[in-house]
Amino acid sequence: MEEHNILIPLLLTLGAGLATGIGSAIAFFAKRTNKRLLSFSLGLSGGVMIYVSFVELFQQANTTLSAEWGAHTGVIVTVASFFAGILLIGVIDRLVPSIENPHEAHRVEEMDHQPHNPRLMRMGVMTALAIGIHNFPEGIATFTSAVDNMALGVAIAVAIAIHNIPEGIAVSIPIYYATGDRRKAFRLSLLSGLAEPVGAILAWLVLTPFMTPTLMGCILSGVAGIMVFISIDELLPAAREYGEAHISIYGVVAGMALMAVSLILLA
Repeated sequence: MEEHNILIPLLLTLGAGLATGIGSAIAFFAKRTNKRLLSFSLGLSGGVMIYVSFVELFQQANTTLSAEWGAHTGVIVTVASFFAGILLIGVIDRLVPSIENPHEAHRVEEMDHQPHNPRLMRMGVMTALAIGIHNFPEGIATFTSAVDNMALGVAIAVAIAIHNIPEGIAVSIPIYYATGDRRKAFRLSLLSGLAEPVGAILAWLVLTPFMTPTLMGCILSGVAGIMVFISIDELLPAAREYGEAHISIYGVVAGMALMAVSLILLA
């Protein structure tokens, strides 16, 4: 991996992480929550991730690993890596206290209905920390996918950016309740998203010296597992929480169709 091949994946990962700031800005400046748009967008993001994971990343990993290890062993290693990715993100999810796990849908209207409450500062900071922990493997996922296949990396970065927008709202609202300081809430929200480029830089520094076709295949399959878990555990439940169940499913189908057409055109 040469330096000019690293810069764009790093920038993509940074952009996806900083989308938490968009959520924070929406929380402060929008007059009302566009529930249909948020629900559709989250569904779209989930659809993109699920389709990419099974159709592109898993298949690509299987092709690479089968070429290295033979068809039968290649499939076993691919499947094992896929579930290892799910296990990794599942363990991270379990380590974050459930009360502070940022999967609950938040609405802009909440900004006007809550008094300033200093006790909520801890909840806001812990939510930011929880999102930071969740974003770390997402950063690795975006970066490694973009290094291997730029078009794929762009699609994953956009999907993760969409899913980071409501997370920005989730960080901003309790911190604003606690402090009454919009700037502080915005800064902490933005900071939680920076875990993604940190994950990317760590992946570059740690994995690059050892990169082989086998390791890349295992990473791609593991990334597929991570993204499937994120979609099922976070995106789809959050999309339905906005009370627009059918809209979220339309978003999932649209995301899959969009990704399918993109992959055909880019092939």
